[in-house]
Amino acid sequence: MTDQPTDRRGSIPATAPTGPAATGPAAASADDLADKPPHPAIAAAPAVAASVVRVAGLLAARRIHLPRGNVGRQLRFADGSRTTVYRETVVETDDIDEPAVLIVAFRLRALNGRLQHRLFRIESILNTPLLAGFSGFVSKLWLTHDQHGAYRGVYQWDGAEQAENYARSLWRVLALCSVPGSIHYRVLPGMRREEFLRDPGAYGSTRVATGPDWWRPAEPISVKGRVREPG
Repeated sequence: MTDQPTDRRGSIPATAPTGPAATGPAAASADDLADKPPHPAIAAAPAVAASVVRVAGLLAARRIHLPRGNVGRQLRFADGSRTTVYRETVVETDDIDEPAVLIVAFRLRALNGRLQHRLFRIESILNTPLLAGFSGFVSKLWLTHDQHGAYRGVYQWDGAEQAENYARSLWRVLALCSVPGSIHYRVLPGMRREEFLRDPGAYGSTRVATGPDWWRPAEPISVKGRVREPG
């Protein structure tokens, strides 16, 4: 894995667009994919194993990168929680044919105190083979835990069905170390990640919601700062 400047597939402009909000993804919001049951272990295990094998080839070809351009940028979600980007993983791909954004959230068991969370953020890079080899994976923003202890990942995917397949397979892995009932995902078909994060109202309602809208940013992603622990 190499540190490279964020390319156009992973970049997120620091300022919101000045033009009108996009209308296409908003019209597709009824087609969101969310929280179906995890795949059976007999199906999830081979999918995760295949990702690990493919990542070995991607690493050998130097096609996995860790750009620093978004690290330190902060997100406030519609449920009131705040998080910070602490890592970005990008796989070199051709143009995205069927863009989709995936948001995954979970709470880990037995993590208490800032030191344990910092150690998890360091070792979590070892989980890259579990995700970057899935078909359709383009990039992931790794977010710190929020004030409720929930970690999130915000992904760019090529193909909504492939994004959901990954989420339902990953669920089996997350369940081994997560608080029961804390794993959730949301797939937004037709959306590019940089558009979603710089102008959250472009996808569906512009209302700042509460409760179930754990996945929706309440405001555009912030300018870059340092990685912060939740208050």
